[in-house]
Amino acid sequence: MTDPEHRQVATTKVVVATTVALSFISFWRGASIVLSDLASTMFYVGGITERAVGPSAPWFVLAVMFFGFAVRSIYMESCGMFVRGGVYVVVRDSIGPKTAKLSVSALVVDYILTGPISSVSAGHYLGYLFNELSEMMHSSFRLNENWFAVLFGVTVTGYFWWQNVKGIHESSSKALRIMQVTTVMVVALLIWCPITLLLQDNVKLPPAPTLENLKFDSHSLGWLEGTFWPSIWAAAMLIAFGHSLLAMSGFETLAQIYREIASPKIRNLKITANIVCTYALMSTGLISLFAVMIIPDTVRPQYYDNLIAGLAMSLAGPEALKLGFHIFVVIVGGMILSGAVNTSIIGANGVLNRVAEDGVLTEWFRKPHKKFGTTSRIINMITLLQLGTIILSRGDVYLLGEAYAFGVVWSFAMKGMGVLALRFQRGDQEYKMPLNFRIGRTEIPVGLAATVLALFMVAIANLLTKKVATIYGISFTILLYSIFYISERLNKKREAGKKGLEEFNLDHQEHVGETSLQARPGAVLVAIRDFHSMDHLKRVLTRTNLKRHDVVVMTVRPLVTGDGEYELRDQQIFSDYERELFTRVVALAEKEGKPVELLVVPATDPFVALVQTAQNLKASRLVTGVSRAMASGELARRIGLAWEKLPEPRTPFSLEIIAPDREPAYVNLGPHPPRLWPEDVDRVHDIWLQLAEEESIGSKLHHRDVVGVALRRMERALSSEERARILDEIRRETRRN
Repeated sequence: MTDPEHRQVATTKVVVATTVALSFISFWRGASIVLSDLASTMFYVGGITERAVGPSAPWFVLAVMFFGFAVRSIYMESCGMFVRGGVYVVVRDSIGPKTAKLSVSALVVDYILTGPISSVSAGHYLGYLFNELSEMMHSSFRLNENWFAVLFGVTVTGYFWWQNVKGIHESSSKALRIMQVTTVMVVALLIWCPITLLLQDNVKLPPAPTLENLKFDSHSLGWLEGTFWPSIWAAAMLIAFGHSLLAMSGFETLAQIYREIASPKIRNLKITANIVCTYALMSTGLISLFAVMIIPDTVRPQYYDNLIAGLAMSLAGPEALKLGFHIFVVIVGGMILSGAVNTSIIGANGVLNRVAEDGVLTEWFRKPHKKFGTTSRIINMITLLQLGTIILSRGDVYLLGEAYAFGVVWSFAMKGMGVLALRFQRGDQEYKMPLNFRIGRTEIPVGLAATVLALFMVAIANLLTKKVATIYGISFTILLYSIFYISERLNKKREAGKKGLEEFNLDHQEHVGETSLQARPGAVLVAIRDFHSMDHLKRVLTRTNLKRHDVVVMTVRPLVTGDGEYELRDQQIFSDYERELFTRVVALAEKEGKPVELLVVPATDPFVALVQTAQNLKASRLVTGVSRAMASGELARRIGLAWEKLPEPRTPFSLEIIAPDREPAYVNLGPHPPRLWPEDVDRVHDIWLQLAEEESIGSKLHHRDVVGVALRRMERALSSEERARILDEIRRETRRN
């Protein structure tokens, strides 16, 4: 830098946008995202629970669905406190670091098992349908359903692994469409099942949840087999309830989408949570009940792994209609269960990223992928654990369900314990779980304490009754805890000996605007993320005249699912990677002798963050490097669409995409005069000459009048039968150009 005083300000100060750049969603979209995980359990929970406790299973599934309203309140209270740093920090600050590591372990077990049970369950639905169709066609070929489910699970997991490595996540719009299709299936069942029951001669409800009707075996009793506990009614109810609890998995997603819910946030979050719980009650709860009432007892065991398929084939009506509906059920199940696999990878990645950002995992885990910039090492670890689980399970849905219930209940219990501890440490909750009583100045959270106690009692029951799940969970916890412990020690040594990186002062701003930086309106905004690819920054620094335009270097701190649950801590916004990135920027700027302003914007959608920042700074140009995950044209289109979604008034600016191995791409965002080819200008002029000869027009005619009439005629034609012909002509024109 040429000016030492300016250099001090420009190279050591980093403006940090405290408010995360989010693309806010309605409560309907929020509910669809949560239900993509929670509602997927309807496809397998009924069969798993009945195998564990007998035909009384639907009553326990319904009880779990009602209990879900209480667990919902725990997450709502947690969301309203804005604890910095996510679930790990909530438990760490309220209870302690050791318990926090245990809570993370339980949550990661939950996420890692979500993928295998969802993909394997979808494989069973598809495999059974294939065998059923094969039998109808009188073919002797049959799939081994378990191994087909394993193959299907591996394939689906591999597909979503690659999508996440590339950083391409499912949108809330896609989740909403999936839930719309799923709702069609649910509504059809809720209408068709009662009709079927009306046509039956003898309708019976499932056996009442009494000791006599519970059918435990060695697998469902675990270490309690041979003891007196299963003969005690309360203990037996607790054991059966624990085997049904996986019907409630998915509430962690409710916390993850909180910050993206549109304002008023708590009100809309409550609506979202109520939609989720009511939908789950009407779908998972009632469908499990109808399955036991409609599918004959002698037939139902063969459908334990695909209970809704068995329900579809047991409904009243023509065989062809039932087969068509069966196929529809399999398609819907494949969609929603596959989506749950993607959610599990994103969720586990988010949790482990937060742990890494808090210094519990080394930077090695968070080192971005050289090509795509994602935390691929964490994604690889998650995927390998999921693939190993799928293969070791050999397609056994019941085994996966038992293990999954273990992770679900312990993650709920640890989260509830953290929120309960915070109730006595803080008083700024926007929402409190009901049933609170005061004794003097002390508030007694009876509702919250009772729910947490119930969760821990179920967790202990699961610990004693699920041998395989307990061994898996404890082994995984020990492994993960060891990784955390070793990583923390390595981080402390590395921090003690860290040299060579610039020291930066973080200046937090609620919003990025003209007053946040020293840059004048019309600045050039340069987006960077990979310090190995900064050719576009070099080009801007070389060619920009600083008398006319200031240079602002911006990096988007990408947030994975769950990072937006709470306010972010400094280390989560400005980690060692951002520090090294800006150290390289400073070195490059010093070499060119030009000052730059530095900016970090955390965001769930990088395209939204880029256009929002350019808009707020009134930048004249946004310059970005190429994305290796997509073509320059597609990158420009995504940024353009994000600009179109900005609220009015929108400020137009230019977009420049630069890469050493491609031609630079230039795009003007917003209304702007088109760049016409010379032959187009000649064509307009020729038409003007022809029209100018008309006496009624004469000298009043201008070239802009010709263009205006042509545009209005095309606008009308696009709404007429000529639309297809015009589109074909435009396609030919784009190919020619």
